[in-house]
Amino acid sequence: MTKTEISRVQSSFAQVAPQAPAVAALFYARLFELDPSLRALFKSDLSAQGGKLMAMLSAVVAGLGQIDTLIPAAQALARRHVAYGVQSAHYETVGAALLWSLRQGLGQGFTPEVEAAWVNAYMLLSGVMIGSAAAA
Repeated sequence: MTKTEISRVQSSFAQVAPQAPAVAALFYARLFELDPSLRALFKSDLSAQGGKLMAMLSAVVAGLGQIDTLIPAAQALARRHVAYGVQSAHYETVGAALLWSLRQGLGQGFTPEVEAAWVNAYMLLSGVMIGSAAAA
């Protein structure tokens, strides 16, 4: 990712972060709308899960400038997700739900440039995670 893309992701996430519970709720509602079968993967309270999601996104966004540190963390996260039943095909649905949720949270601030930066960030992260999960 370029420095400009990293900056776009980080600044747009800073705008969404104050709305974290609402954005997380939007994410899960959209995720289960796109693929209702994914609901079975979530055993815990979704509000608590939403907090975990936003904390993980915060860590990823903060780590984009230090990719050498982010990759091992993403690999470990992928291995944990395999144990939860996550399959490589799920990453596309998660990405769609994430982008939709960000669009809702940012409104007109979700410009084509911001969207492209988030797509690149998600492709980087999901690519690492899919590769790590396949090797697990």
